[in-house]
Amino acid sequence: MRSFFRREPGFYRHLVALALPILIQNLITNSLGLVDTFMVGTLGEGPLAGVTLANIPVFVIQLMMFGIQSGSAVLISQYRGKGDYASINRVIGIGMYVAGAITLVFALITGFATQPFMSLFGNDPNVIATAARYARIVGWSYFFDSFVQVYIGAHRAMGKPNRGMYILAVSMLGNTFLNWVFIFGNLGAPRMAEEGAALATLLARILSCSIAVVWAIRDRGFRIQPALFFRPGLEMTRRFIRFSTPVMCNETFWGLGTSLFPTIMGHMDGSKEILAAYAIAGNITNLCTVGVFAIGGTAAILVGQEIGSGRTDQVFSLGALLDVLAFTFGLVSGGVFLLILYFIIAPYLYPLFHLSAQAGDICTMMLTVVFCFMPLRSFDTTNIVGVLRGGGDVRMATLIDLSPLWLAAIPLAALSGLVFQLGIFWVYLSMMSENIIKCIFGLRRFLSAQWIHDVTIVSFEKE
Repeated sequence: MRSFFRREPGFYRHLVALALPILIQNLITNSLGLVDTFMVGTLGEGPLAGVTLANIPVFVIQLMMFGIQSGSAVLISQYRGKGDYASINRVIGIGMYVAGAITLVFALITGFATQPFMSLFGNDPNVIATAARYARIVGWSYFFDSFVQVYIGAHRAMGKPNRGMYILAVSMLGNTFLNWVFIFGNLGAPRMAEEGAALATLLARILSCSIAVVWAIRDRGFRIQPALFFRPGLEMTRRFIRFSTPVMCNETFWGLGTSLFPTIMGHMDGSKEILAAYAIAGNITNLCTVGVFAIGGTAAILVGQEIGSGRTDQVFSLGALLDVLAFTFGLVSGGVFLLILYFIIAPYLYPLFHLSAQAGDICTMMLTVVFCFMPLRSFDTTNIVGVLRGGGDVRMATLIDLSPLWLAAIPLAALSGLVFQLGIFWVYLSMMSENIIKCIFGLRRFLSAQWIHDVTIVSFEKE
């Protein structure tokens, strides 16, 4: 294994240069979620539970956008290795069409069928009413955000992650300021509570979309070619369907599956306290796992570019190195976060959210379980999202990612929480069971070396 750590001069500097902006970008995005949660949480557990409920389908949409990003990156990173910018234009165009269509449908549903749609995710009428008020406005923000996510995802796959960091930083600052204005009614604005948080998000997404459009028009490093961007062509569409659609479906069904967990919690006794704790635990987990996803995103770029450059003999050792680094990072960070949880988060952060004692205990339990599973989660993310996908093995990566969730974690959580009523601890432990199964099957697939594919030279003549 030591030989995997010996790389060419400058490799680790390049690794950090790619991973750090992605880490900061993820940190900005998730910090915004924590700021939203904190500001809404000051209004009480009811509004916090309502926004948490509304964010269940939003989480699915966000994962679909991540799926489009990741699916496009499978192609873009390898085309970047070949220096084929015309094909990159075509891929971005298809990604924009798909992302815009999906988020437009979501915005129409949340805008015109809000109450019945939110009723699918909980049983408390007050919580559902709060969720509906929030979702009716915030749903439209993801239409604008979809174009931004495809744009910054494409530049990340080309090895330019700084652009997304700058755009999202402006979006975060704008969203935080507008939260302060509209949630609490400052600077002469009406006090809109949870609806103010939704309006702030919508305006911030419009701002970031405008910045991305101006940047794309003025960019001299990568020119948008309208003829290719708006008319990507049948061959590239078929290539996109073959290699990107499985990733999009992966993230969509993973998001749908994951959204069932808070739905299960929303139908348990004491759902208000559980959902409030889950909102805090989820945001803290997202912050604490930014490094995990940064390594995974970097792995996809490096593996894809290595294959696109024709150095397939180096890909296996590169993947092994990235997987080992991810596991080590998860082991160290999980231990550190456990200490932070018990000595800083629990005694000092919980009071800021006005959590009840019961909700605080639930939140601590959730985070303890998450941090104990951090090494496996870090390995699974890098191996599946980074190495296998970056290697073009999208179908097997999808199977390994989804099967443990739908065949093990969800049934066990439903049985624990709704049938046997064992309590939230067993529900959360059931949720984590997928990490163990993914590790076993993901490691076997990696060791087989059958995941290395050059997706840019696939022929469609025989299909």
